[in-house]
Amino acid sequence: MASTRALLVLAVSMAAVLGMAHGASYTVGAPAASWDLRTNYTSWASGVTFRAGDQLVFKYSRAAHNVMEVSRADYDSCSGSSALNTFTTGDDVVPLTSGGVTRYFICGVPGHCDAGMKLAVRVEAAAPPSPAPVAMAPRAARPTMATPGARAPAAVAPSSSAAASAGVGSLVGLGLGAAMAGLMAM
Repeated sequence: MASTRALLVLAVSMAAVLGMAHGASYTVGAPAASWDLRTNYTSWASGVTFRAGDQLVFKYSRAAHNVMEVSRADYDSCSGSSALNTFTTGDDVVPLTSGGVTRYFICGVPGHCDAGMKLAVRVEAAAPPSPAPVAMAPRAARPTMATPGARAPAAVAPSSSAAASAGVGSLVGLGLGAAMAGLMAM
């Protein structure tokens, strides 16, 4: 029983740590949160920075709409005849896997794209990891008199590899700390 509980705590802790590395999930058309004829998708997308690792969620009535991923030419002409992907569940999740590209989506129901049911999403590179905290130089115990013409010593910044190691160490430490806390609570 105790080993099962320990494994569960470890699994939950690791899922929390890994969850921090994943991107955001955007419900298309939020706050109304619907793929429909009422939403201005150009305006909606202009307020969001999409990154590799994020995902789009299209929610809509299956009887009334669909989602087609198309080329730019088909987006511009509202043609779904050469769709790259077609989604029809009414609750479709589209992962944005690559940065530096624009993805194009339309509703393939006749007249809907022409009425504005189309979305172009510029996907940026994945967000860089948060920088690790930088150590501050210790303060002097009391002020000293400088010698005329003398230069102050230059501060030394930590190396980038040290900063990267600290960031990874923070994530691993968080996961292990949560796991240990769960084990100690048993």
